[in-house]
Amino acid sequence: MYTYKAAIMDEAAIERALTRIAHQILERNKGADGLCLIGISRRGFPLAERIRTKIEMIEGAVLPLGVMDITNYRDDLAPDRENPLVTGTDVSFDVKDRKVILVDDVLYTGRTIRAAIEGIFVLGRPAEIQLAVLIDRGHRELPIRADYVGKNIPTSRSELVAVNLPEFDRRYSVELYETGA
Repeated sequence: MYTYKAAIMDEAAIERALTRIAHQILERNKGADGLCLIGISRRGFPLAERIRTKIEMIEGAVLPLGVMDITNYRDDLAPDRENPLVTGTDVSFDVKDRKVILVDDVLYTGRTIRAAIEGIFVLGRPAEIQLAVLIDRGHRELPIRADYVGKNIPTSRSELVAVNLPEFDRRYSVELYETGA
C-alpha cells in the first residue's frame, strides 16, 4: 500500500531538468562527437529519447540511441544462470571506443546501474560510461554516482519515488509516496 506524500516535479520541471542535463553533457564532452545514449528499460529509455532530442536541437547532432534491458544482469536472480542473454536490449551501434551516456529515471541503491554497466560491457568496451538520472534519492549500496542529475531528493527507505511518463502512465510527473501496510 502506498500513500501519496508530495508532488516533486511537474512536466515543466522535468523538461527543464532534461534540458540542463543535455547542456551539461555537451559541455563536459566538448560537443556530441563520439557520444551515444543508452536508456535503461523501461523509463530510462524515453528519458534518453528526450535528452537526444534536446541535444539535437542544441548541437544539431543526432546521437545513436539504444535501450538496455538489465533483467538478466540483476544480482538477485538465481545463481545457476550462466551466460545471460540480452533479451530486451536494442543497441544497433558499436559501443567500442564511444562515450556511452547511460540514462535512468531514479538512482537508488546503484544495483540497476551496476547491471546496466555489465550489459554494456557484453556489447563492447566503451571509452567511457557516464550516468544521467532524473532523480537521485540516495541510499547507495554500491559506489556509484551520477554524472548528471535532474534533482536530488533525500528520501527514507520507506518512501517510493514514482516517475510518471506519458508512454506508461498517461501523465508526466515525479511523485513521492510513503510505503506501509
